[in-house]
Amino acid sequence: MNQTQTLSRDAADVTSSAPPARRRYRRWGDLPVGPRRALIILAMLGAWQAAVAIFQVSPLLVSPPTEVGLALLEGFTSGTLAAATATTLKILLGSMLIGMVLAAAFTTLATWTKFGEDLLVLLTAMLNPLPSIAVLPLAILWFGFTTTALVVIIANAVIWPISINVSMGFRTVNPTCLAVGRNIGLSGWRLVRDVLMPAALPHTLSGLKTGWAFGWRTIIAAELVFGVAGGGGGLGYFINDARYFLRIPDVFAGLVTIMAIGIAIELAFSAVERRTVVKWGMKES
Repeated sequence: MNQTQTLSRDAADVTSSAPPARRRYRRWGDLPVGPRRALIILAMLGAWQAAVAIFQVSPLLVSPPTEVGLALLEGFTSGTLAAATATTLKILLGSMLIGMVLAAAFTTLATWTKFGEDLLVLLTAMLNPLPSIAVLPLAILWFGFTTTALVVIIANAVIWPISINVSMGFRTVNPTCLAVGRNIGLSGWRLVRDVLMPAALPHTLSGLKTGWAFGWRTIIAAELVFGVAGGGGGLGYFINDARYFLRIPDVFAGLVTIMAIGIAIELAFSAVERRTVVKWGMKES
């Protein structure tokens, strides 16, 4: 037997005597994000259904998911729930746009001048802690039971969290980036647009998320308490009307619609983050 055959046999013996490779089980974190969160939602729906069935909860208190699903289907096919959702989103998105423009103006002025900085600090200190729903009675006195009253209080709810986050993003920009921008001749609006805004994008997205949440809660609370939605009822009005006539599945259908929109908005923000701050290395995925 030559040396090559001997080495081959020894290698085969070592391989056969080696312990078998341990099987690696997939952990929860190994699954993609979508399936993980879908499984959590399914588990919550199953727990909800089981709790209603096991504890025999009164249908006047909690509706099972099956009945809520039927109410959702009926609400969107008949158009009542779809119209209420469209009314609320139309007012909310318009108010968000106004709030974003005003927040951009305040933060830009605060970046350019000390007066603007002092003004923004004072306004955020005074108005940000003030619940926007508390301003609604005054807005109704000024504008009546109209959409304008809602736009005023929602814009007030949106401006300050966006301004605070964007201003913080501007103040924490790397000084080297600012120095480079000034050295190549950037100043004023061009410095804000080309250096400060891209560098402050993570804070800006955080402010938009917070502003969206504040505005969403404000409009639903206003519609629930005052029923203000201009010419038509929004989601808050739909929920309150269903509660008044004891249509409990419709109440839960309205709440589930709000939750579903929240999930959709979160997915949209996550997609923007992946294509910007994560792609640019400003945040880990």
